[in-house]
Amino acid sequence: MNLLRRLLGDRTPAGFAGVLEPGEDVVDSAPVEGGGHLVVTALGLWIPAEDGARRVGWHLVGKATWADGVFTLTESSEVGTAGAAVVLADLPPVRFRLPAPGKVPREAYQRVEGSIRSRHRQQIGAGGAWFVQRKVPGRDGTVLQVRPDPGTDVALVEAIAAQAAAKLVNPAE
Repeated sequence: MNLLRRLLGDRTPAGFAGVLEPGEDVVDSAPVEGGGHLVVTALGLWIPAEDGARRVGWHLVGKATWADGVFTLTESSEVGTAGAAVVLADLPPVRFRLPAPGKVPREAYQRVEGSIRSRHRQQIGAGGAWFVQRKVPGRDGTVLQVRPDPGTDVALVEAIAAQAAAKLVNPAE
């Protein structure tokens, strides 16, 4: 059955517990040591979760690295808004050992980088923040995301982000 599914173009791994959106095709997948799969689609990276699998949209992948057989994912969480900008905070990194990674690390890297339209690092006081315009999978346009460094004045970063987002929407102002 696996061979037949692959011949017909379905790359969904056997036993995958996620529910794909209509038209959300699997690009590649890799089994995770200990169970589950990392599954790459146009909308995001599916990762093993307590209730089966969950998708992390490409616009919420703060960092993804591949080294020594381990895929490390740092997911960003939307913790607020600043005008039309979205304020992010990184969650603790999660590591997945992939005995047969296939093209998953490369595909993930290409999709994360492909979601970024522009990025700017701004020093703010003793800290700083990343300002990133990203494409959100499945939606038109871009969103301005801001991720303050730990210890940076979040209110100040939010004020700057709100002004920047307003200028992106209305560049003449």
